Amino acid sequence: MLLNRHQALSGQDTETATHGYCYSCRSIHYLKQGNARDYCLELMHTLERSGTIDIHNPLCKTDPRLSINYVKGEARGQMFGVLECCDRGGNRITLKAFSGQYNGVWDVKGWAPPLFDTEKFNLLVKGVDKEIKHLGRMIKMFYQGSEREKLINKRKRLSQDLMKEIHSLYHVHNFKSEVMPLTAFYKNGIPAGAGDCCGPKLLNAAAKMNLVPISLAELFWGKANLARTRMQGDFYGPCKEKCMPLMGFMLCGANPKGYNDYLAGNTLQ
Repeated sequence: MLLNRHQALSGQDTETATHGYCYSCRSIHYLKQGNARDYCLELMHTLERSGTIDIHNPLCKTDPRLSINYVKGEARGQMFGVLECCDRGGNRITLKAFSGQYNGVWDVKGWAPPLFDTEKFNLLVKGVDKEIKHLGRMIKMFYQGSEREKLINKRKRLSQDLMKEIHSLYHVHNFKSEVMPLTAFYKNGIPAGAGDCCGPKLLNAAAKMNLVPISLAELFWGKANLARTRMQGDFYGPCKEKCMPLMGFMLCGANPKGYNDYLAGNTLQ
């Protein structure tokens, strides 16, 4: 079901469903947790048993940075998500994602990738990051004065320019084979981490793979954050500032004609 802009989900659905307003078709698209909730819990039990998120490599070849203990220490937890889908043959498929980077790693075998080419990202960041760090060392040499202010302003400009270039690498896909830049979704500037959460990663991957989404769930795992607004094992909907501006567009076209029979009684609306 599609909702127009003046209709609303129930309070419970708002908290748990992946949803957003699509300015293209002027409707709210949403995807409930459904079976993905159980798949998400199964995934976390698998990761706990394995001791790593690097579960698609032999144990002797796992990356030590990908230990599950990472989220139980100073990282203070991380979001994980599962998207239940079907392919064009009606076969059920599950995709999985972690939010942002995992201990500095963007790409992990078997997990949904970020919305950008990581090789281009690394090339872009490498040179500028060195200069930013150099300016940081220079700033420490000056306790006060105009020279210190100049260096601080230069570092700030470099960081801002770098973020603009990084954001230009993001490509946001939907299920109508449309692609938009990240900048198209935020009128007042792009918030830090936009496009890096589990929901956008999962939907982007599914759209590029020509899959039909059925249900999506995201939970927090690891040590509770300092504000205790995220607790291990609790499920959360998309964040308002970063994810919801993307969700309407990304879900658009996800329920094409001909899949109604398959989706009947499931959770795609």
